[in-house]
This record gives sequence, C-alpha cells and structure tokens, in this order.
Amino acid sequence: TRWLTPRERSRLARQIAINSFIVLVVALFLGSRVLSFFGISLEALRILSNAACVIAEGEVLQLSVSQDTSTTEDAYMQVIVAKTAALFAAAAEVGAVVASRPREEQAALESYGRNLGIAFQLIDDALDYSGSTEKLGKGVGDDFRERKITLPVVLSYRRGAPEERNFWKRTLEDGDQTADDFNYAKKLMERHGALADTIDRANHYGDIARDALAIFPDSAWKESLLEAVDFCVARAH
Repeated sequence: TRWLTPRERSRLARQIAINSFIVLVVALFLGSRVLSFFGISLEALRILSNAACVIAEGEVLQLSVSQDTSTTEDAYMQVIVAKTAALFAAAAEVGAVVASRPREEQAALESYGRNLGIAFQLIDDALDYSGSTEKLGKGVGDDFRERKITLPVVLSYRRGAPEERNFWKRTLEDGDQTADDFNYAKKLMERHGALADTIDRANHYGDIARDALAIFPDSAWKESLLEAVDFCVARAH
C-alpha cells in the first residue's frame, strides 16, 4: 500500500471541495423545491444549506490534518465544529424554525446542538482507546488503525517525550504498526492524562449544552434534551 504524499493529499482535497460544491448546488436546488412543496420556510433551507457547506468544508479540513501528528488542539477542534457539531446544531435549530419559535429559542437550540455535537465527538474519541465495541458501535482501536488524529492523540503527542513522539510518527504518519502498538498507545494516553482530559473537555461542552436550555420552562421535551446530554457524556464511564 502506498500512502499519499502531501501534494497528492492537497490535490485530492481540492478535488473533493469542487465535487462537494457541485453536489451541494444540485442538492440545494432540489431541496428548495421539496421544502417549498411542503411549505417549509426558506429560513429552514438556509440553516440546512449552511450546515451542508460547513460540513463539506470540514471534510476538506480533516484531510489537511489527516495523519499529521503536528496537528494542534485548535486545528482539531475546528474539524469537530465543522463536522459533527454543525450537523447537531442544524438538526436542533431547524426544529425551532419549523415550529415558528422566537429567535431567542432558535439560537438557544442551535447552541445546544452545537455543544452536544462537540461533546459527543470528544467522548467518541476517548472511547476508541478506552471503551468497548458495544458502547462505541464500531471496533475499539479503529481510529488508531486508520491513523486518525483525534484529541487524545494530540494531547499525548504534545505532552510526550521525544521517543514517544517518534512512536506516534511511526504508527500514525508512516503507518508502521505492530500488534502491540495499540496497547502501548493506550498506556501513553493514561500516562499523560490524555483520555481523562478529553472527557473533561467533553463534560465542559455538555454543561454549555445544558445551560443553553435554561431559557425553556420545565417540560418532558426539555427533560429529554437534557437526558441526551447525560447519555452522551455517560458513555465514557
């Protein structure tokens, strides 16, 4: 197997961006017709189309940091915000728009969804090195084997000694992995508190999501949204 060079990855990223733009133009045209047919507002279309654009940009951004151990936490968070968080935010906000709720409530639900999405992804990152297949819904260690740069990796790399950084470069950048490497990766994360800190960050965004719902009166609907946050972060325990 031959891995792509930085120039080839850049060319591929540009092609994906072009293809994504073409797909989005067609999808938005068809979407506008469908939404108009069902009497759904143009504001809902704006939210969904904007989310589609942001997610497409996130895919390109993810390619730019793929298998790059020098990725910073800020750069990685940009990927999360542009992908998982954008999807959650649009799903939460568009419901309020379709229900013709006040702008304040629309903004609150957008904030709820965005921060829930961030928390969800961070917990997912941690579970890949500490969870079970049943909890994760995919094979544990898949991110490592697929050489994905996630927050636990970013923290472990930056906090590690030179020889530990060489380990991450060998396994994630060069793709040279042995049978024992995944277990060693988990040991490094435990040593540097990378998993615990990833979960702490997820709890922080979960708290923001909960606070966003504070403007709503108590109800079964609000309780369900709060339970979604609890379920999301509780997966790590």
